[in-house]
Amino acid sequence: MSVDSSPRTPSMFDSVIPVIALVIMLAGAVTLFGDNSSYGPNQIALLVAMGIAVVIGIKNGFSWSEIEKAIVNGISLSLGAILILLSVGALIGTWLLSGTVPTMIYYGLKILDPSWFYAASCIICGIVAMSIGSSWTTAATIGVALLGISQGLDLSPAITAGAVISGAYFGDKVSPLSETTNLAPAIAGSELFAHIRYMLWTTVPSIATALVIFTILGFTESTTASTEAIDSLNEQLASQFNLSVFNLVPLVVLLVLAIRKAPAFIAVSIGAIIGAIWAVLFQPELIGRLAGEGLSQVEANLRVVWTAFFDGVAIETGNSELNDLLSGGGMSSMLNTTWLIMCALSFGAVLEHLGMLKVFVTAILKTAKSTGSLIASTVATCFSTNLITADQYMAIVMPGRMYKEEYERRGLHPVVLSRTLEDSGTITSPLIPWNTCGAYMYSVLMVNPLDYLFYCFFNIINPILAVIYGFIGFKIKKLVKPA
Repeated sequence: MSVDSSPRTPSMFDSVIPVIALVIMLAGAVTLFGDNSSYGPNQIALLVAMGIAVVIGIKNGFSWSEIEKAIVNGISLSLGAILILLSVGALIGTWLLSGTVPTMIYYGLKILDPSWFYAASCIICGIVAMSIGSSWTTAATIGVALLGISQGLDLSPAITAGAVISGAYFGDKVSPLSETTNLAPAIAGSELFAHIRYMLWTTVPSIATALVIFTILGFTESTTASTEAIDSLNEQLASQFNLSVFNLVPLVVLLVLAIRKAPAFIAVSIGAIIGAIWAVLFQPELIGRLAGEGLSQVEANLRVVWTAFFDGVAIETGNSELNDLLSGGGMSSMLNTTWLIMCALSFGAVLEHLGMLKVFVTAILKTAKSTGSLIASTVATCFSTNLITADQYMAIVMPGRMYKEEYERRGLHPVVLSRTLEDSGTITSPLIPWNTCGAYMYSVLMVNPLDYLFYCFFNIINPILAVIYGFIGFKIKKLVKPA
């Protein structure tokens, strides 16, 4: 088959066909498979939609070798995230085994009251994420424990997940240690701390509103958990683990490493290793029970800890709810998420390489006449990029590159663009089940994004507020023209 040396630019019709096909198939996957749609059906939908785009691209003169190279490059963008995912899986496994997560649940049940639990969860995650600059690490550590506490208090896991994600993304967004907080001003051409200060105008009202809603939900949420039930759960935890504040050392080490700007993969891996050491030191009885009879203590330690790294732990207490609470983790628990991420990034890479994403942005700019409509278009583009490319970094970089010249042409300061990129690209990523962030949150919190979606109040309010500011002209900084 002859290939035109100069591929044609795709038409709008060409560009929307794969996207419409994907939307239809994803809707069908959710309808047919429900919560299990991310365990294979969504991946197949992404691959089929990618195949449709490939056929259109070849028809327009692109060669398969070029498209294949784009797919490989797209997947390569996820390799850093995949390493972090695997290390997080190992960390959850060893922290369950070492008693670190059960200890956080044990003390959390004693301290946190159901009436203000959601708001407190949001605040705690916000403070931790601000300190370490990572929403992912916050969700995998503090978030996992808070979900366990909510189960003990008989509260909604969906609302708890929404509170965890709201707080984690607020803290991540305003932290100078965050990758996305550094990436957005770098792409837009603004200065980091000017960018953070300018973001406070949208983030602070958004998180304040979210906290008010979480507080109201906390006081109106009905719970059947009694003091006796909570005490019983804590007694069962104490019967399975040797619980003490020393079990929190792996958490402290991880937070210190993160604050000192250690790379996420290294920090989480060290946290997992310390968790394994702590399991051997503080949970020998549990390890002996999990290993079974016929093994020496050394053999039992090696077998159970090794398994915790790659396949997590499965603890049998006689209480099915407690079993679910104390079991999980391991690198194998992240393999489905890795599969989803690779399929999603492959689809996004093909659409970008074929020029289909650029077609959408060009069409949008024709209708964005005012500052408000330009900011609304940027928010919509970032969200759409999160939908299509399934990666928050792509949702910052691509729209940032595409809109930068237009913002400058209209005399808008670079902080307006960098703030808008974060208000939409970063914030909306965990709301999409097949996005790297949505898939990750599902893996660690075990709550479907379609369930927690409408409870991530900060993530919903923030982009809406950014658009409102644009239309009313509030805190829209202009470039100062030289005298």
